[in-house]
Amino acid sequence: MFDRLRARFTAGSDGPTVGLFVDGPNVLRDEFDVDLDDLRTAAADLGRVGVIRLYLDEHATPGLIQAAEARGFEVIVTSGDVDVKLAVDATALVGEGAIDRLAIASRDTDFKPVLEHAGRTGVETIAIAPGSYGRSDALRNAADEAVTLEE
Repeated sequence: MFDRLRARFTAGSDGPTVGLFVDGPNVLRDEFDVDLDDLRTAAADLGRVGVIRLYLDEHATPGLIQAAEARGFEVIVTSGDVDVKLAVDATALVGEGAIDRLAIASRDTDFKPVLEHAGRTGVETIAIAPGSYGRSDALRNAADEAVTLEE
């Protein structure tokens, strides 16, 4: 049933389907001044956005959650390690074949294995850095493409 729905939504779509996964605690820091709209734009520049998720820890403010949801993000709040939840979800989505491009916004090298796995399965990978100061060379080198948000 889901395959039929997916086919209906992707029929005639322009470009590849993008899944954007944002590591909130590592990207939405004062020193980077990242705007959620900039992240949406970065994802839209890569293709048709199919999944756009912001991962936050239990310390996230209600205002941030509300702002993210208002901009179309699916907000995932976890009491455990944000990195683990994001990595598991991204890997599962790649395994389902639901996306053509996987974009991870982070500066954390913990996501290198996720990008490598996605690449091995034929999914194009993009590492999005919150700024040149927050860029991870390991993520950038593991990805097919690297994007640095303007500071």
